[in-house]
Amino acid sequence: DVVRGGLVTNSQFLLSCRSGKLTPSQVAKNIIAMLEDCDKSTPPLRAIVQWDQEQIMLMAEASTTRYRNKCTLSCLDGIPVCLKEEFKVVPYHHRVGTVYLGTQPETEDATVAKKLREAGAIIIGVSNMHELGTGTTGCNPNRYHKIPRNPYNPNHFTGGSSSGSAAAVAAGLCPVAIGTDGGGSVRIPASFCGVVGLKGTFGRISCHGCLPLSYSTVSVGPICTSVADAAIVYSILAEPDLLYPYGLKQPKATLSDMCAPDLKDLKLGVDWTFFKACDAEVLSACEKAVKHLQSLGASVVEVSLPEMEEARVAHVICILSEMRDFLQPDFNKHFHEMNLETRASLALASQFTALDYIKANRQRTRTMRFLQEIFTTVNCILTPAIPCTAPRIHESDLLTGSSDMSFTVRSMRFMQLGNFTGIPGLVVPIGYSTAGLPISLQVMAKWWDEAVLLRIGLKLEQFRDQTRKPSIYYDILA
Repeated sequence: DVVRGGLVTNSQFLLSCRSGKLTPSQVAKNIIAMLEDCDKSTPPLRAIVQWDQEQIMLMAEASTTRYRNKCTLSCLDGIPVCLKEEFKVVPYHHRVGTVYLGTQPETEDATVAKKLREAGAIIIGVSNMHELGTGTTGCNPNRYHKIPRNPYNPNHFTGGSSSGSAAAVAAGLCPVAIGTDGGGSVRIPASFCGVVGLKGTFGRISCHGCLPLSYSTVSVGPICTSVADAAIVYSILAEPDLLYPYGLKQPKATLSDMCAPDLKDLKLGVDWTFFKACDAEVLSACEKAVKHLQSLGASVVEVSLPEMEEARVAHVICILSEMRDFLQPDFNKHFHEMNLETRASLALASQFTALDYIKANRQRTRTMRFLQEIFTTVNCILTPAIPCTAPRIHESDLLTGSSDMSFTVRSMRFMQLGNFTGIPGLVVPIGYSTAGLPISLQVMAKWWDEAVLLRIGLKLEQFRDQTRKPSIYYDILA
């Protein structure tokens, strides 16, 4: 059950297509059969919640023709991808994890969906998500979605809110998925499901066509089987979009020095007090991963991350206040159609005042200044991704959902800094607990410096020399 590189990557897929051993059409037929199997399994995987056989085959056949004529569009041509239901994707329903949104099929793509189509990717469907992105478990008991299962152990949660995206990649249905991250919503499920998750700098990848739940904290990012795949997707999606004003003045995205042979010129910042607030198994794996980076020439510099508790509270005030403001009409009109957890979160948000929001944003300015100083001395900041492994699903969760505020707070511990200040973060799987659940390390860098994250991420992959194949796994190249 242990194989080197157990999950299919873009490069393996491309080699199969270019050699003529497989065509995108053949792979698409495999995926369709597997999507049907996912729905019938016990329990159902519930990673992809909307898909259309005709749409998948149309894209696959067009890609097959391009391979035959040697005129592929990009490194993603023919690659199966899925997008979180938070994005508009033609011709699917833009439900955003609810039962009341997206009553009609979409007629216009979000920018990221459009870019993926232009790159020749095969969109296999839209993926499950926590209702309106309001939690970190991925638990969504409503009739359209149900509970996505963690491929490493179907009795455990995937994490959220980009739950189905991470489950689809970990289960082998596609090597690439797209999610959104306002409080760890790409990085938490990627970590719990043992795959790579990248949250870009705020504004780096366009959010146009994505429900604007929290305008100041949410970033788009890929969830992939490998760091190299994340780099490819990032390089295609990361650029200004006239329809998304927050990223218009960004510097050009590069992958400079990503494949450097060592890390000798890099300084890795660690606040050990902050770093060590996690379960013993997580801490042990993460400390060993840091030593591995040191063995490649990087120096570890002890740093202090000031006012982290204040930043944590301020992030919660910002994201919930913005979500409550945007969702006020929904809260009034569709209250009884929302999951219990969503109702509770939005009710809590209503207790915040305008003064709370102003003070939270003053804290944001302070925290960003602290980071500016820290990044003059180090290239990145290392933390565990999450203090624990994926939690167990209880029977009651299947009916009424899950609302565990202490878990929500804990799961976001190392995530919130990136969302609150807009800096990019990458999570890379580094090992497993004794129960066989994935453990990941997080790397964060200064604004717009995703390239250094990807460079370090490639080296982190060498630390985990074996990838355990999940208990739920589909080989789309078989």
